[in-house]
Amino acid sequence: MATLKTSPSPASVPQAPKVGLRWGIILLLLLGAVVNYLDRSNLSIANTTIAAEFGLSSTQMGLLLSAFLWPYALANLPAGWLVDKFGPKKMFAWASGLWSAATILSAFTNTYSLLYAMRMLLGVSESPFFTSGLKVTERWFAKSERGLPTSIINTGSQIANAIAPPLLTVLMLTMTWRGMFIFVGVIGLIIMLIWLKVYRDPTFAEKQLIKGPEAAAEQSTGTEKAKTADAPKANWGSLFKHKSTWFMIIGNFGIMFTIWVYLTWLPSYLEKEQGFTLKETGWIASIPFVAGIIGVLLGGLISDFFIRKGVNVVTSRKVPIVGGAILAAASVAPIPFIDSTVVSIVLLSVGYFASQLPSGVIWTLAADIAPGEQVASLGAIQNFGGFLGAALAPVVTGYILDTTGSFNNVFLLGAGLLLLGALSYGVFLKKPIPKPTH
Repeated sequence: MATLKTSPSPASVPQAPKVGLRWGIILLLLLGAVVNYLDRSNLSIANTTIAAEFGLSSTQMGLLLSAFLWPYALANLPAGWLVDKFGPKKMFAWASGLWSAATILSAFTNTYSLLYAMRMLLGVSESPFFTSGLKVTERWFAKSERGLPTSIINTGSQIANAIAPPLLTVLMLTMTWRGMFIFVGVIGLIIMLIWLKVYRDPTFAEKQLIKGPEAAAEQSTGTEKAKTADAPKANWGSLFKHKSTWFMIIGNFGIMFTIWVYLTWLPSYLEKEQGFTLKETGWIASIPFVAGIIGVLLGGLISDFFIRKGVNVVTSRKVPIVGGAILAAASVAPIPFIDSTVVSIVLLSVGYFASQLPSGVIWTLAADIAPGEQVASLGAIQNFGGFLGAALAPVVTGYILDTTGSFNNVFLLGAGLLLLGALSYGVFLKKPIPKPTH
């Protein structure tokens, strides 16, 4: 944490416990991320049960499983603007309340169309979450500290991916799939209420204590109030005028495609290509996701380490993003040519670990690249690009499997797109986006 060079009076600077509130906020956002991803995973766990109850074909269930992704990707665009406009407290509260309601209402649906509509609503309502987290870290942490808290928030998705199969299966077996949906939805409502009680933005004095020279630099341009009043308010469309925005979209597209191949097709690969039973697949599939938890946290630590060593902020963020994407590509590309099951599992785990090194840092990069009033907007636009890749991953993978009967070309395509992501971030993304002018 940055410290002040002078000795401020007790009245001008808050006491340390108040500043320590920021880590409690990060913990709450971490729990929110876990619930956020459990809400996404519950349909995957209950898919065969729901398909049997509703009389759905495999094609209908496939469409239902993808109903979340496209609305989520598209809704990220306005979601970032809304977070910049209304702030993280209001937007996270509205988002968590709405996605929890959608999950609970899903338990009371009796038709395919209503359940499909609830999944679309879930996608729209979850879109402001990670942009809200990004805004929180931008407000509560200095640039040299931001990588770790942002990565901690993003770790929630990996924790949820690892615990979802056993946890949600137990809930479904003990209280039916409808009870499972209600249970997870109620947890989301509880987190929303705690958030409304706990969260607040830092005061200007707290910003000085947290950010040190950064806060002084902000003040030197005028007061924060004047700066905010003079600047265009979250000019969302202007971000598309900058090449950096487009390279962030392309880069995240390439990385997220492969991540969602893991999330949607890994169990099928383990069963069909490696010959594991359903029971064996349950615990083997969790190995890459546990590795992913380590990857997310390590990526944030690496980027913050380089910043503390005096390396340029943008370059420091690129190290885990570009390095992770290249390592992931080098890990998944050889899998089609490997006969050993053990080596294949190791490569899959290293590949997912490496693909998660950029996960939190990509969000932090948006806070470093964008002007302060456009942080959430740029983060959301970048996430939109990522989830275009995520939405295409299961569809393209299914098409390749139908036409070739093998995962080989899936891994090769994923490796190629990972290299595209590394190229976009590493070579073409060079400098921050300038502050918009009138």
